[in-house]
Amino acid sequence: MASWNSHSLHISYEVLGWLAFVCWSISFYPQLILNFRRKSSDIQEQYKDKYGHEEMIPVAANDVAFSVHAVLLTALTLVQIAIYDRGDQKVSKIACGIVGVAWLTAAICFFIALPKHHWLWLLSIFNGIQVSMTLIKYIPQAVMNYMRKSTEGWSIGNILLDFSGGIGNYAQMLMQSIDQGSWVNFYGNIGKLLLSLVSVFFDILFMCQHYLLYPSSKRGTKSETPLEEEAQDAKSSDKPLAENV
Repeated sequence: MASWNSHSLHISYEVLGWLAFVCWSISFYPQLILNFRRKSSDIQEQYKDKYGHEEMIPVAANDVAFSVHAVLLTALTLVQIAIYDRGDQKVSKIACGIVGVAWLTAAICFFIALPKHHWLWLLSIFNGIQVSMTLIKYIPQAVMNYMRKSTEGWSIGNILLDFSGGIGNYAQMLMQSIDQGSWVNFYGNIGKLLLSLVSVFFDILFMCQHYLLYPSSKRGTKSETPLEEEAQDAKSSDKPLAENV
């Protein structure tokens, strides 16, 4: 296989390629955000009627972009679950039941809000469902880490990034509140506030588990495979490995 003759040209090639990727990827969002804003004037009016017409709408463009991005990546994850080998793993009946209840609740509330266009109320319901799903999502991992007394095979990088995003979200809300001289930005978007609160709480818990409660020094630097364990047992018992196999 041919290789690059110039290292600098190779680096430039990679940089330009990833720059194109980023630009093309981001290019999908402005139109989606614009469409959302043009269709959301009724919701904005309902918000102003409830919290005051002088208050700023506490939904930024990055909130919309994140939601779209999260949905796309979650859909991709579901596709991976469907096409990759899962062994004997399968989605539990409890998980299916929770998802079914969430979708049923969303559908019922949608048809309740539809006749009188109570979209702000419907969004608050969706926010509640989102917070509930986030809470349910984190609990099993925290319990599993506790039962195993280990975080082996689990990425702490995801938690560090999630924690950084939660802190950044609070900082963003704080700056808007300071600028406007009002705290409506916090309780006027209670779903966003609670979602970040739940995420930050569990992120701190996971970091404590990974770095303080079950650090790598306690887990050991490397776990042994079954064959390595048999070899170690054979040595300790002065028996040939073949007899144990």
